[in-house]
Amino acid sequence: MSTEPPARIAINSDTDIVAARAQGRKLAGQLGFNSTDATVIATAVSEVARNIVQHAGQGQIEFDEVRDQNRVGIRIVARDRGPGIADVEKALQPGYSTSSSLGLGLPGAKRLMDAFDIKSEPGKGTTVTMTKWNR
Repeated sequence: MSTEPPARIAINSDTDIVAARAQGRKLAGQLGFNSTDATVIATAVSEVARNIVQHAGQGQIEFDEVRDQNRVGIRIVARDRGPGIADVEKALQPGYSTSSSLGLGLPGAKRLMDAFDIKSEPGKGTTVTMTKWNR
């Protein structure tokens, strides 16, 4: 675990999605991730941030360094207090969408990261926790 407090980006608009992507890429670079993995991290951040804007209207994303024995990683926690997801299992299926999108956001982010957890309660919001390890 890092001794630094996690960086937080408020997510309220498309501009904030860009800022969150940049923060993910910046931290990935600081932690020694190669440019391909930094792009993967930025893409996963973009997907969860876009979901916050589209479905909840506002939320936040936290970025933190994590360590496990001899490896270092980045943990991203996206939180909102939006409508929540009624059926998380269905929402993680590629192609499923409640907003006429391609339905690639959550399943895509899950596929890109090494660890992915989602907790959602209808009417209370959603928290997505993702980790990518530097190999």
